[in-house]
Amino acid sequence: MNQSILSLLVLAGIAIFLILRLRNVLGTREGFEKPRVDVDDSLSTKRGPQTFDVIEGGVDRDIADNVAEGSRAVDELAAMKRADPTFNVTEFLSGAGSAYEMILMAFEHDDLDSVRDFLADEVYDAFDSVVQTRREQGLQVQAQFVGLRELQLIDAEFDPATREGEVKIRFVAELISSVHDAEGKLIEGNPTEIKRQKDIWTFAREMGSDDPNWQLVATGA
Repeated sequence: MNQSILSLLVLAGIAIFLILRLRNVLGTREGFEKPRVDVDDSLSTKRGPQTFDVIEGGVDRDIADNVAEGSRAVDELAAMKRADPTFNVTEFLSGAGSAYEMILMAFEHDDLDSVRDFLADEVYDAFDSVVQTRREQGLQVQAQFVGLRELQLIDAEFDPATREGEVKIRFVAELISSVHDAEGKLIEGNPTEIKRQKDIWTFAREMGSDDPNWQLVATGA
């Protein structure tokens, strides 16, 4: 076996390893085709009897406009708002979209230090493990965030004992990403093709705390 063939096999092995690691800490990436979505009855947006919390004689539109009626998230978000009157679901989701782009690009560009305060220790360690592996192998990622196609609040939970609130969000984004070796040779991906990135991220915060920042505490797809 000549040297060139051996080098290609080594690079292919590295690429497969990195893809498997990425799937563990981030979501899945697909082509530009429209994905099939299974609708969970518990998340149905069909209108039925009004079950949203009522405040000052009316429905809390901040909750009603952002979560499915009848879901567990309704009561949990209401409890979070009672624990922290400054909490606004709409504003939180807007910030979560910005945080998603910032954290994802920091990961792709090997710049986790810039978002360290927004990552729980376990999430940071998982992300950093992949970043260190790329560095050891001399691999570089070229990535561009194209846009966020979908942002959906799918669950929420409040622990009155610890006052910790957790919000689970489904993101569907478009980005361009490719992996190159130390000489710039393409290993994986396409530097001109838009892919879909799907993630389910969970953010947490102690409600009523002086620290307004939410942390990413779990990732999945």
